[in-house]
Order: sequence, then structure tokens, then C-alpha cells
Amino acid sequence: QGFTVFSIVLLLLSVAAFLYGSFYYSYMPRAAFSTPVHYYYRTDCESLSSFLCSYPVSNVSLMRDKKHALTFGQIYRISLQLEMPDSPTNQQVGMFMIKMACFSQDGEQVATSARSASQLQKASSSRIGMLRYQSDLLKTLGTLLFLPMFLSGAAEQKQVLEVELFSEYTDDPYSPSVTAVIEIMSSTIQIYSSQLYIHAHFTGIRYLLFYFPVLSAIVGVLSNFIFLSFLFILSYTRQLFKVEPTPEQVMTDDHLELVENRNNKLQDGNAAAANPAELLGPLQTDPSDLSQEGSHLQCGNTTEPQN
Repeated sequence: QGFTVFSIVLLLLSVAAFLYGSFYYSYMPRAAFSTPVHYYYRTDCESLSSFLCSYPVSNVSLMRDKKHALTFGQIYRISLQLEMPDSPTNQQVGMFMIKMACFSQDGEQVATSARSASQLQKASSSRIGMLRYQSDLLKTLGTLLFLPMFLSGAAEQKQVLEVELFSEYTDDPYSPSVTAVIEIMSSTIQIYSSQLYIHAHFTGIRYLLFYFPVLSAIVGVLSNFIFLSFLFILSYTRQLFKVEPTPEQVMTDDHLELVENRNNKLQDGNAAAANPAELLGPLQTDPSDLSQEGSHLQCGNTTEPQN
């Protein structure tokens, strides 16, 4: 009996854990999404004086395994990270704009964002970011200090710039974004590499599930286990205390059923006997027929005494 109870408890715990896991993976979206950004220039220029006729542009897919990487109704923070050499050319560029536009499957533009790369932005406000200034003396001292690492390749003279493009981006469920176009509005900028980061901003239940996973799992599994145990105990007690009918009750029920069937048959018979009379209707007689019938009766009465 103890083994049976242990097996039932283990089965209920397994079902409770499975239900919680199914709910978690179906309800929780992907927390972070990143993809490399590769830029290209347009070279089909009409003017021969300029070889490059566009700014650096990149098409980024927002699909993963043929599924949307963004969940409908979820708030995301989208930022672009640029790894740039600390060169005189980039220092001369100064501030530059970065534009991002999201498009749906039909090619319709869903959202657009234009940010100046010289900003340090808060919430939904624009902010400017640019390569940090270093004096010639500071550059010389830094080069001398990290000279062995520069020579061995362990370090590089570069800066990493991160620009927030969307602080609170929500995907449209009727027109979900499938691709994004990123354009850097400077034709002379130099970039080592670029990465697009998308971070989910959780609130409510998703916040608890993500930042307190162990506590949420314990509470969720225990809640499911208590609910399943209540259903099991209720079903077991209902089967345990189920009252079976006695032979006297069975005979009484059979007798009542026979009487009810007999009454139904009698009612059907009475209804069948009454139907022909209703169909014939009242008898109608003609006055001429009554007069002829009366003359025949009188003739019959006169002939009887003669006999």
C-alpha cells in the first residue's frame, strides 16, 4: 500500500512538473536576441566621379528557424554595437546618424528609428554618441604602456560604441516584422564589426518567471500538484462511498418500470381505438331518404294484418 501511495504521488508530481514546463516554454519569449550586421555600399552610380553612391546599409533578418524572433505584445530594447578603430578618420567624422527601419512580410514599413550616434540616450529620448576624445599626449602614453600587447596582438586600438535605436519596441501582431534595414549615414566611417542586440523587457508574471526561476518553479509545481491531488482525492472518495442499490430496490425499480410500460401500452390502445371514430365523423342523412324509409315501413305494416 505504501508503494502504491508513493507511485501515485510521484505520478502527480511528474504531471505537475510537465504542466509547469509546458506553460513556461509557451508563455515566456526569448529573453535576448543578437545577430551580426554586415554592411554594403551601392556602386551602381550614375555619376563617374563617385564610386560609392550610398551610405553603409545592412539587411538584418528577424527570423530564426522560420519563426519570428519577436513575440507579439512584448516590449523590446534594440541597440546597435559598433566596433570601430580609433583612427584619425573616425575622429574627424564626429557625430553621425544611424537609422533603422523594420519591414513586414509584404514589404510594408512597420517602424523606423533615426538616432544620432553622438547621443547618450535615456528612456525614449535621443542621445548622441561618438568616439571618446583622447589628446595626443594621452594616446602616446597609452601606446607606450600597452606596446607589448599591441605588438603581440592581444590588444587593439579600438573603441566599442553602443547606440540604442528603440527603447520600447512592440511588434505589431497584424503586421509582424521579418526584416530590418540599418543605415549609417556617413560614407567615410570605418567599422571593424557590428552587432544588433534585442533584449526583452519583462513585466508582471514574466518578470517573476525570468528573474526568480527557482521560486517560480517551486510555486508553480506545488500549485499544480495541490490541484491534481484535490481532483484525485475527490474522484477516489466518490468511488469509495458510492452506494450500490439493494436487491429490494432493484426489484422495486423493475416493477415500477413494468407498470409504466403497461400504462403506456393501454394509452396507445385507447388512442388507436378512438382514431377510427374520429375519422368517420358525424352521420349525415338526407330528408328524401327519410321519407322513402317511412313509406316502406307503412307498406310493411299494412301487409302484416292481411296475412
